[in-house]
Amino acid sequence: MEPRDDNHYINEVIAGNTASFAVLIDRHKDLVYTIVLNITRNREDAEEVAQDVFLKAFQKLATFRKESSFQTWLYRIAYNEAISKVRKNKVKLLDLEEEITGNIPDEEMEEDVAGLDEQEQKLVITRILDKLPEIDRVLVSLFYLENQPVTEISEVTGLGESNVKVRLHRVRKKIYSDLQQILKKRTLSII
Repeated sequence: MEPRDDNHYINEVIAGNTASFAVLIDRHKDLVYTIVLNITRNREDAEEVAQDVFLKAFQKLATFRKESSFQTWLYRIAYNEAISKVRKNKVKLLDLEEEITGNIPDEEMEEDVAGLDEQEQKLVITRILDKLPEIDRVLVSLFYLENQPVTEISEVTGLGESNVKVRLHRVRKKIYSDLQQILKKRTLSII
């Protein structure tokens, strides 16, 4: 049997077959959790918020207008709920601080990273990503890890497409700057 699209299950839920919502949860739970975890940075909060996201989506399903995909609508709810949770915990959202990194070509960044083995690359990148503000971690996660297009990221976050592109560019430059510092420390410790 061929899997059906989200709209089929949405229509079933609205018609009274609430068990069909389980299919939608199964399809989207991993990315919802990833988005929420990237913002809250706390597993327990992420689990709680993810549950709240699906509860809210279930309650508001009849208002879903299908102007965007169900996935985009759901991820927008996840993003908003996670941001609300962070605000409730009185954690300030920080804008990515503007750092002067010069006009460093992407090829140069790739060469520097290529000098590390795969395990070192993962360790360094994880350490750098942990330092990023919530919104920038979400952008990186959606764009690079989940391969979401800029248009969908824009809808999920409420940022304009050009703003998403600029922030992704700045994040890449920030990551490169941080990577340079880590590599410099690594070189000094070897000497």
